[in-house]
Amino acid sequence: MSPRLTLATAGRILTQVRHDPRTIVLLLVVPALLVGLIAWIFDDTPVFDEVGPAMLGLFPFIVMFLVTSITTLRERRSGTLERLLALPLGKGDLIGGYALAFGLLATLQALVAVAWAVWVCGLSVEGEVWLLVVVAVVNGLLGTMLGLLASAFAANEFQVVQFMPLVVAPQVLLGGIFLARDEMPDVLHAISDWLPLSYSVDALSLVSSESDATGDVLLDLLVVGVFALGALVLAALTLRRRTR
Repeated sequence: MSPRLTLATAGRILTQVRHDPRTIVLLLVVPALLVGLIAWIFDDTPVFDEVGPAMLGLFPFIVMFLVTSITTLRERRSGTLERLLALPLGKGDLIGGYALAFGLLATLQALVAVAWAVWVCGLSVEGEVWLLVVVAVVNGLLGTMLGLLASAFAANEFQVVQFMPLVVAPQVLLGGIFLARDEMPDVLHAISDWLPLSYSVDALSLVSSESDATGDVLLDLLVVGVFALGALVLAALTLRRRTR
């Protein structure tokens, strides 16, 4: 794996995104707008302070999953990946470039969404705001890595969407967004322990409700990071040159 080739790949992807206004809006504007919509719906109630932090993890996760998986699949279907891999470019360089490029976009997305939620929508946070940003970034990275992995098994964009109920929906339902995990039936609680989004939601809840929970938050983020790294490695191993 060459750092130079990885950076070149990341630069190429960022250049493509820069010339696609719709993708930029989807990445940077839509999550903030959705958070704002929830704040508006629950205006003058304590509900937004309760669910808002979880939404800051959920929306980047979903958006980055969709954008990454569809972008990677499109390049494979168009033959771009096959041409690139015919060059002195390894799968690790390619996947690393994608991870780096979309990781930077996930960081920008998290900064915009958190700033909008806290300083415009009035989200109350007991902990450090920067820690909220870090958790949102890690969640976006998780969506990126899972999107890279999903793209390796999809033959077209419709199949990518079909992965949503398989990859995203169980994590949303069992992640503790709608019901605290310790109040779930034992079987569902055990399943949720193996879902990375559960730890992201726990981390966001800790940041929003406690002022001295940095250690526990970082521990949750470590678990999410392990899941994301595992998905990245599997994506590199299963990457195909083209769709058959």
